[in-house]
Amino acid sequence: MTRIIIIGTGFSGVWSAFSAKRIINLSQKKNDIEVLVISPEPTLVIRPRLYEANAASFTRDLGPMFEEAGIKFFQGIVKTIDPDVHTVFVQSASGLESSFDYDRLILAAGSSVVRPRSITGIEQHAFDIDSLKSAVELEAHIENLASLPPSPARNTFVVCGGGFTGLEIVTELPKRLAHIPNHRIILIDNSKDVGQALGRGPRPVIAQALEDLGIEVKLGSSVAAIDADSIVLASGERIASKTAIWTAGVRATPLTQQIPGRKDGLGRLQVDEHLRVPSSRDIFATGDAAAALSDTLGHYTMMSCQHAIPLGRVSGYNAAADLLDEHLIAYTQPAYVCCLDLGSSGAVVTEGWDRDVNMTGGLAKRVKGYINRDVIYPPIDSRKALEEAVPVELNGNQLIEHILSAVA
Repeated sequence: MTRIIIIGTGFSGVWSAFSAKRIINLSQKKNDIEVLVISPEPTLVIRPRLYEANAASFTRDLGPMFEEAGIKFFQGIVKTIDPDVHTVFVQSASGLESSFDYDRLILAAGSSVVRPRSITGIEQHAFDIDSLKSAVELEAHIENLASLPPSPARNTFVVCGGGFTGLEIVTELPKRLAHIPNHRIILIDNSKDVGQALGRGPRPVIAQALEDLGIEVKLGSSVAAIDADSIVLASGERIASKTAIWTAGVRATPLTQQIPGRKDGLGRLQVDEHLRVPSSRDIFATGDAAAALSDTLGHYTMMSCQHAIPLGRVSGYNAAADLLDEHLIAYTQPAYVCCLDLGSSGAVVTEGWDRDVNMTGGLAKRVKGYINRDVIYPPIDSRKALEEAVPVELNGNQLIEHILSAVA
């Protein structure tokens, strides 16, 4: 039997599977092409929500959906991809090794936070919210702090990294630390401006939110060491803290390095307009594993669900269409909308790659809540998921209008 293998059950992996299955179902080869998903768990983690409390609840069980749709699933970790023989080698949870041949492969194994080896103690003592496991561990740690005697180290929380993830967790912390009296929250970033990577548009809104929430900001600072009770900056300053949360930087799955071809600075595979890896014609990369042009102006996709979902729909469609001798479609997503949660200070929504501020405050907060609780979740019903797996382009104005009508 002809087989499409999809590695990963993040947003792009899930939508790749349903998109591929959809076009196969519409063809005359419904029973001739198998869609097989390989992942450690048959679970979609709603990763964009892991900065919130109750992280363990932010998942979607994919097993019943896959079964109803006729999508095969194998539980395991892909250790090796061999493009020459079209085979992936997988290790199950029990340690058993298996191999699966593929006719088309979609790499949708996502990305992970980067922990620089130059920072002493970062592996042992830093928390993060990059995965469900790490977010749950941080939550348990925060809850347990109330049982410890008050001290500067217990009461001080340091977020390392002022990018999108760092800003969302640091502005959410005041609400999550209501059980810790006299808490102190510090944001550390080596940039010269707060939210520098997010552009000039939203910076004043971000700065005001940090001030309103009483969050201290140390710009132009970098971390040298972390231990159980402190963070040491490169300047030599020591901050007493039992809670260092690392959010500075992500990198694509290491599996990209096993596939020949150009990579960008984040380790993502450079793909063509069909999301195919040019040097390995039977392999497609998608989501955080792909460096894909989103428009004709040189803008590349971001590591976000906003891009991962349509990337998945296109990669799944094209992998199946390639086997069915159907016309492939080009990925394009010229519209870009950024929605940043700012805790009890609201949120900020920007539009376009220049990140012009579209809305702030309570309305933006409702928009963010609707996105987090509704827009990014796939349907529970597999038939509806198959229907929604059509690759379509939605421009920024249409997206905002749709969301505003829903939250009005």
